[in-house]
Amino acid sequence: MELLLHTCCAPCLAYPLEVLRNEGFKVTGFFYNPNIHPLAEYLRRKEALAVLNPGIEIIYPEYSPREFFRAVNAKEETPLRCSVCWEERLKKTSQVAKTGGFKYFTTTLLVSPYQNQELLQQIGRAVSAEEGVEFYYADFRPGFRKAHDEAKAKGVYCQKYCGCIYSEIERAKGK
Repeated sequence: MELLLHTCCAPCLAYPLEVLRNEGFKVTGFFYNPNIHPLAEYLRRKEALAVLNPGIEIIYPEYSPREFFRAVNAKEETPLRCSVCWEERLKKTSQVAKTGGFKYFTTTLLVSPYQNQELLQQIGRAVSAEEGVEFYYADFRPGFRKAHDEAKAKGVYCQKYCGCIYSEIERAKGK
């Protein structure tokens, strides 16, 4: 069973990858994150995947922050911005999965205790119905802390904000 795994960052990849492999999936990563800002942060997160060395193929589409900014234009407030961002990334993942002949797709966003699991699941299922590729839902949150601790121990970069400029500003303001 082949699965395309939208990968938001290296630390969040470890646990879902372990679970998916144990369930018999052949996993390919998809590092599609036009929300990450600035470019230096994007490159740092991309390089962290090489440091983690997960042992899977990872597809790296061109970095295109315009896609994120166009999607969230006039929708910059949380939680609307986040749902638009998630939908854009899951839609692109499902399209690449369909084109690549994958039966399933999912996202490492499901490992984060900071993300709205119910909304992610709802978006994944809606995108699945549109594209005809099955969304695989699993609550990966139980492995979040362990995976991040292991990443830090290996020297893998662990970011302090979700990725977009708005989340960076919110973090700096202490929200």
